[in-house]
Amino acid sequence: MPVPLSGLPERVTIYEVGPRDGLQNEKAVVPVEVKSEFVTRLADAGLRTIETTSFVHPKWVPQLADAEQLLDVLPRSPELRYPVLVPNERGLDRALANGVTEIAIFGSATETFARRNLNRTVDESLAMFAPVVERARAEGLWVRAYVSMVCGDPWEGDVPIPQVVSVASRMMDMGCSQLSLGDTIGVGTPGRVTALIEAMVAAGIGTDRLAVHFHDTYGQALANTLAALRAGVTVVDASAGGLGGCPYAGSATGNLPTEDLVWMLDGLGIETGVDLAGLVSTSRWMAGHLGRPSPSRVVQALSPESE
Repeated sequence: MPVPLSGLPERVTIYEVGPRDGLQNEKAVVPVEVKSEFVTRLADAGLRTIETTSFVHPKWVPQLADAEQLLDVLPRSPELRYPVLVPNERGLDRALANGVTEIAIFGSATETFARRNLNRTVDESLAMFAPVVERARAEGLWVRAYVSMVCGDPWEGDVPIPQVVSVASRMMDMGCSQLSLGDTIGVGTPGRVTALIEAMVAAGIGTDRLAVHFHDTYGQALANTLAALRAGVTVVDASAGGLGGCPYAGSATGNLPTEDLVWMLDGLGIETGVDLAGLVSTSRWMAGHLGRPSPSRVVQALSPESE
């Protein structure tokens, strides 16, 4: 029986990142047929926004070299959204050629991670993104901005909130529709998350344009999500089965598992449209293909002990 808490939204949109953010970190390349079925199963479980792939150069992320092939075989429906990550104008060219209608760009709040992930300074990366966003908007595309390392950086330590706000504001000023705040190495705690969201709102980026993206390195992802919901955020990134980390930040463990998020939201009486049993079944199926158990606590709890 759900027991609601005051001050929380009635509905939360889950932005599923498993097929992109999860599978890009696998050592082995997952066949496109498996990826397609993964996305199909996620959609069948009720997820409506599924970030499917990235148009990054295959040299850097070979696990996503099949972006075009995957998009060709995905099930299509007006109610399904398939955003893709686009790192630069060449990536945008590929996305447009494949009929993509929603893209995301991926920036950093810190200089060290910007250099390691994008091989550019923060300023140089923003200069690279600007024409991508401008062209995408001119083509009628919806654009999301990710800003990573919003709570801490493995090389620089604590990241000042004004520094995060500055980078985020510059990305949103390009014309992005949504900003996802990424605690890439999972060091954030609820007070920090609340203060960060309040600072974003004070800078003119309302909670209606914010999303949160937590990693569970220190077991704080659900607590931080609850803090974000209390602060007014209604879009939460999650990864089925807890897949993913970050290939350029070794201390980043898996994303917030979608199952763990849905369990909490179901218990709070918050609508998501997601069928937990179908989602758990999907993650168990994918774990079988990856050859290891899911790190999701809910998947583990709802799976037979013999498996």
